[in-house]
Amino acid sequence: MNKFFKTSKVTLRFFNGLNRTHHGVRHLSQFAGDIETDESRRLLEGVVTSSANYVPLTPISFLERAADVYRDRTSVVFGSSVKYTWEETHSRCLKLASALVQLGISRGDVVAALAPNVPAMQELHFAVPMAEAVLCTLNTRLDSSMVAHLLKHSEAKIIFVDEQLLQVAQQALSLLSKEKIKPPILVQIPESENSSPTNDIHEYENFLSSGSSNFTIRWPKIEFDPISINYTSGTVSSPKGVVYNHRGAYLNSISAFLGHGMGPLPTYLWTLPMFHCNGWCMIWGMAALGGTNVCLRNVSAKNIFESISLNKVTHMSAAPIVLSMMANSSPNDRKPLPHKVEIMTGGSPPPTQILSKMEQLGFGVSHGYGLTETYSAATNCFWRPEWDSLPLEERAALKSRQGVQVLCIEKVDVRDTETMKKVPADGKSIGEIVCRGNTVMSGYFKDAKATEEAFRGGWFHSGDLAVKHPDGYIEIKDRLKDIIISGGENISTLEVERVLYSHPAVVEAAVVARPDDQWGQTPCAFIKLNEGYDEISAQEIIKFCRDQLPHYMAPRTVLFENLPKTSTGKVQKFILREKAKALGSLFSTEKRSAATC
Repeated sequence: MNKFFKTSKVTLRFFNGLNRTHHGVRHLSQFAGDIETDESRRLLEGVVTSSANYVPLTPISFLERAADVYRDRTSVVFGSSVKYTWEETHSRCLKLASALVQLGISRGDVVAALAPNVPAMQELHFAVPMAEAVLCTLNTRLDSSMVAHLLKHSEAKIIFVDEQLLQVAQQALSLLSKEKIKPPILVQIPESENSSPTNDIHEYENFLSSGSSNFTIRWPKIEFDPISINYTSGTVSSPKGVVYNHRGAYLNSISAFLGHGMGPLPTYLWTLPMFHCNGWCMIWGMAALGGTNVCLRNVSAKNIFESISLNKVTHMSAAPIVLSMMANSSPNDRKPLPHKVEIMTGGSPPPTQILSKMEQLGFGVSHGYGLTETYSAATNCFWRPEWDSLPLEERAALKSRQGVQVLCIEKVDVRDTETMKKVPADGKSIGEIVCRGNTVMSGYFKDAKATEEAFRGGWFHSGDLAVKHPDGYIEIKDRLKDIIISGGENISTLEVERVLYSHPAVVEAAVVARPDDQWGQTPCAFIKLNEGYDEISAQEIIKFCRDQLPHYMAPRTVLFENLPKTSTGKVQKFILREKAKALGSLFSTEKRSAATC
């Protein structure tokens, strides 16, 4: 049995107990458990579950249906040279799954991917689970050392790598080899039709073509089988591997397109990274609707407007940084919208001025909240028509709230972290956001202790502090783990502080978020220097961090001063946060600040 299933013995024992059969059926009386009443027995008499009325939920089924119902509809558009129908996408995914099995991939094996929003990423989301394997999409902004760490932790057998990221991947594989760890097989995704990999690397299209379109899909044995593993941004130390199952992915795909207000046959522009929570599960959801995926390798305002105009885009998702990019773009880079385009954003709420500019450009913006552990959005700021007539400032304040729970999660609430009692819905009392339901992760891969801690009391604990308003809408007030959200990416302050402390000039360091109109937030470091290092500059500290961290994680502001502490010696970060807030936006004050880069 594969490693993924060794970690779920309790689940397997439970489901094996349900799988006892009698002439090919499983009697629902076996599900009844402690039900003892005569009335219950009467209602269950003659009731069975079999292949006629039960199939494990899996988003793979969306592609099967799309190939039949939407066979001639366009599934994927990429530039001017790639355009597939759903029938063609189905055939390509079957071939890719077949090629994976021929290479030795089996039930529970991990297949990694390091690529931007290109058609191969969409195909891998179906082909990998079709081969009964587990997909692991990696953040394209990671450096080689972190990629190596995640490949080692996930024990990936194959990694699909976009040509633009080939050097990062090869360096990561080299690091694994130095540790005497067998590196995964590398398959290169070409940047263009004219690309040609070296002799010792598989090429994606050739690899796909080696498979058979007559491949028999390997459906999940139970719907709680893992479908993907998504790594967090490492909010405490190293990233955690969040395991998704087929059932959760199926249900969250439905939540995603319903929360986005999508009807049949939408056209979706991929500016949201597909590696983020499997594209918020929208990759699978688009197949359910027979929609068109417009892939965008390089995200810029000009490319976005051109893609919307050319492909008649109806929907897209984007981090606040992308909204800022679009709102502040040059008029020469813009094109008139063919119709109103709906955008779902997450992370830090977009500033009022950005929302105003986006409305003027013809976009509708909705705001959602979620975590990797909840398959993406757990809540959505469902817009009420009566709010349309409110002034812009009031509309922006309402829109910035995290909102109400999405359809397919059982419950999202704000509760006292210790007692688990509900906080009053008064917009003032603070508690922790907690969730439970089918779209909460299966657990953290290889980390039973962290899983148990996250699920204490029968709820998933988000670590985010919030209030609940009288209308039931949730609004985040602070973050237990001091997460910084920059350009849609989570940054661990502890990880940045670890690097700072490795500098010989630094005796004490603390990192908090500084507001930024462009990125949402950026890291701001407060540092106490060692004696003899009075001449060191902020730029030197920033460069030191950039040499050891992905650039987006490095501080953009460095201030030298003594750190405020409690009587027990703990740094009072709330004071530092107020100081960083008082600095204002880095984007708008960049030219005037001597301590930024």
